[in-house]
Amino acid sequence: MNQVEDPEKNFLEMNSINKYSAKMPGAPENPEEIQKEMDRTKKELEKVKSWIVKKYKFTKSIGILPPQSIRVFLEEEEIPKETEKHVHLYVVIPEEQFKKIPEIKKEIVSYIDGLKLEDKVWVQVKTPVDVWENCLDSKFALTEAIGMSYPLYDKGFLGALRFTEIHKSLVLQKFEKYVVSYVVVGSFIRGDATPTSDVDVAVIINDTDVKRMPRLELKERLRGIIHQYMSEAAALAGVKNTLHIQTYLLTEFWESVKDASPVIFTFIRDGVPVYDRGTFLPWKTLLRMGKLKPTPESIDMFMKTADKTKGMIERRLMDAMIDVYYGVLNPSQAMIMLSGNPPPTHKETPKLMDEIFVKKEKMLKKSDIAILEKSVKLFKEYEHNLKFKINGKEIDALVTASETYIKKLKELRKKIEKRSQEKTIEEIYGNTLDLLKAMFGKAKGQAALVKEFEEKMVKKGKFTSHHLQILKNIVGARTEFKKGKLDSRKVDEARKDASSLINDLIDYTQRCDLASLDKSKCRLKYGKDKTAEVLITNQGIFLFYAGKIRKVQGSKMVDSDMNEVTEATTEQDKEVSFALDDFETIKKEIGDFEVIL
Repeated sequence: MNQVEDPEKNFLEMNSINKYSAKMPGAPENPEEIQKEMDRTKKELEKVKSWIVKKYKFTKSIGILPPQSIRVFLEEEEIPKETEKHVHLYVVIPEEQFKKIPEIKKEIVSYIDGLKLEDKVWVQVKTPVDVWENCLDSKFALTEAIGMSYPLYDKGFLGALRFTEIHKSLVLQKFEKYVVSYVVVGSFIRGDATPTSDVDVAVIINDTDVKRMPRLELKERLRGIIHQYMSEAAALAGVKNTLHIQTYLLTEFWESVKDASPVIFTFIRDGVPVYDRGTFLPWKTLLRMGKLKPTPESIDMFMKTADKTKGMIERRLMDAMIDVYYGVLNPSQAMIMLSGNPPPTHKETPKLMDEIFVKKEKMLKKSDIAILEKSVKLFKEYEHNLKFKINGKEIDALVTASETYIKKLKELRKKIEKRSQEKTIEEIYGNTLDLLKAMFGKAKGQAALVKEFEEKMVKKGKFTSHHLQILKNIVGARTEFKKGKLDSRKVDEARKDASSLINDLIDYTQRCDLASLDKSKCRLKYGKDKTAEVLITNQGIFLFYAGKIRKVQGSKMVDSDMNEVTEATTEQDKEVSFALDDFETIKKEIGDFEVIL
């Protein structure tokens, strides 16, 4: 069973916003009285609803007509006047069951009489066609009242009608001066509405007296505001349906009628106005009478389309060929870029696909890229030959081949990304362990390096526990990847975290190297207030003085340069040593000296 969410709230809101219904005689003024009356009536009619739905499973909707609308039904439907104070139950059944209406109504009345309800009940059994006939007879107030019915049971018809009526009321309150017709079309007219189906409507706007604004601007402004009311109407109606709204200007609509537009003729034939100011219904009547006829010009216009058919087909085949061309070219260029190469031109793409993925990487076969080569070749012919043509059979073959090619490219992408991820994780792992080996010894394995990092660096406060966790994550990520379990997201996370750890490790190593280098330096004072500097390395002892660089070589001094100094400091061990004889050699070079501390 489908019932509208919070129907009491929606019923009250509908009565408050619908100015046409509010004008109906006998309308209660106090919403609390309406609510109280609805609660009592609902409780009494719950058994009736359950019985009807169980016995007549095809029932579309059951609603209680608003009390303020009963007098209109008495006048328009020839209902006995003594039923004005009755509860009016409105039951909607499918059109194909219309022949059973007298029998169904009789059985429902008989069942209600047997219940001996406190309220007297009048039953109307109708089909969607009956509802729309009210509109075709310009009895719009009846349809409005049905839309405002309190929904005891609804498969979607009452909800969609309520949604439409509320939206129409909002539009009319704002633009009644301009709205010529508000027309419902589509499946809703056939009675096929569901709680989630779309409702197609069209609003015809009178633009004949608009002088200060271009017609197109008027149409766009009104259409924008009309669409804005859709969500408000849906909220008030308490439904999940969606309105598909088409806005027409009166002048352009009439132009389409004059030109015999099939869409407009169908719209006039099948559409039902829920509001009309004497425009749409006359069109509908004229069409039914055969008085709306295409002009000779419109007939000629339609006939001329036959002459253009061949050219249109050829252009569309050409468009299809171009679509296939871009459909295989763009992904191919993407694969080339993914492999680490710059974006290629369309002419270079087939050649690079062959060189990179067929010959070098052997990830594709030559036959795999045949569709790419053919598409590029056809496109070149098209560019240089104005009379180039292609037939449908060739297009079919291109489309089939392109589908196979795209599947292969998707597989290729996975392979490239996997290889890239493997390279990334291996680089991260290798760089991190190389730095740890430089700190703790090259001969040590992974587990020993991690343990030493924790014992000597983390526990002593030189690095944080977060650094240790990053190191363990890098080791774990590499292990997972080797097992084929790591995804691209985790690789990217490992890369970002490793960058922080590697930078901190490099910074620490450089600080240690500088500290070690400072320990291997000393300053000398010689002559009359002259200074020199000595650098002790494993590659020898360097003397810097008077703009010269000299090196101790055995028992003598030889010339040197910064390249040699840089090489010596790069390969510097943490501990260096020197002999007293080396200082004697320096003494021969600069004379007596003192060491400055």
